[in-house]
Order: sequence, then structure tokens, then C-alpha cells
Amino acid sequence: MIKVSGSIELDKLFFYLINKDYSADWLTPLMILLREAKFWIPLYLFLLVFFIRKEKYLSIVIIVMSLITFAITDYSSAGILKPLIGRIRPCHGLESNSFNNIIGCGGKFSMPSSHAANHFGLATFWFSVIAYRIRKKWYWLWGWAFSVCYAQVYVGVHYPGDMLAGAILGMCTGMLTFFLYRKWVIFLIRNSKKDYYSRHFPPVQNG
Repeated sequence: MIKVSGSIELDKLFFYLINKDYSADWLTPLMILLREAKFWIPLYLFLLVFFIRKEKYLSIVIIVMSLITFAITDYSSAGILKPLIGRIRPCHGLESNSFNNIIGCGGKFSMPSSHAANHFGLATFWFSVIAYRIRKKWYWLWGWAFSVCYAQVYVGVHYPGDMLAGAILGMCTGMLTFFLYRKWVIFLIRNSKKDYYSRHFPPVQNG
């Protein structure tokens, strides 16, 4: 009980550091933008074009598995874990004058963060796919996911612990969907009647 209580207090301490002590007028508009899905549309379009150009027909597998990754993280975080854990959002549970409530408040429960789960899930899946198929390591994807998480705490709708829980859920989901993606790609290559895949892609190992 002491350890749990201490963890909660530490979580609140980091919340206040980000939300109040490290806040700035010039930073607030950027933090609001970072958490908006529409702001990232150019990034999603870039990745879509990138995968289509690099993977050709196999890009449909990436697109489908990306959607599955998002569906799993979003439903499991918002539909299952948040009501089950029952942690109250800071914007519902704290005194309104004790923190910066920048954008109002969403639903009642906060852990795990769906934003964190969704973005870290996609970042994990995309990073793994690009490293596996294209032999590049796009570390900036982790920075992208982290920036969204930081913005959620900054505007006052989540504790840092909510973001950590969501990130863990997202990474586990991303690794699972990457495993399924590999199995799917191996199946397509081994069973395709065309020689397209074997001519354009390096050999894949089973497992």
C-alpha cells in the first residue's frame, strides 16, 4: 500500500511539473496541435505513399495490420481497461485552480491513455516493419509517439502514469501485430504463383 501510494504521489508530482512548472504561453498552442489527429494527416499520407512505393502489393498487408493495431489499442484501452481500472482523470479529480486545464476534460477515466496506446502501437508496428523489410531504423517514430503523450499531460487530461501504461499496451500490441504481419508476408511469398516477391524482396526467415 505504501509503494502504491508513493507511486501515485510521484505520478502527481511529474504531472504538476509538466502541466504547470514547465508550461509556457508560446508552447501551449503547439501542445494543443500535437494531440490533434488532423495535425498528423500529412505524416500519415507520407507513410502511406512510402509503403506503397517501397512494398508495392505487400503494402496492403501493412495498411490492414496498421488498422488492426489501432483497433486493438483503442478498444482495449477505452472499452476494457479504463472502466476496469477506474482511475479518474486529473481534470475530474483535482481542484480546478491547482493545475492548467487547457482544453477542458474528456471522459471520466484516464488509465491507460488511448492516445498513448494508439500512437505507441502504430510506432512500434511501423518501426518494426521498416526495420524488417526496408532495413531502416526510423527512431523518430518513437519521438512522434512521445510528443503526443507529453502533450496529453501538458494540457491536463492525463497523468504521466496513464501515458506509461498506454505506451506499454501499445508496444505490446505493435509487437503482436508485427508478428502476425511477418507470418502473413511469409505466407504470401511462399504461396504466390508470381515470382514478384522473390525478385523484389530479401528472403524471410520463418519464426
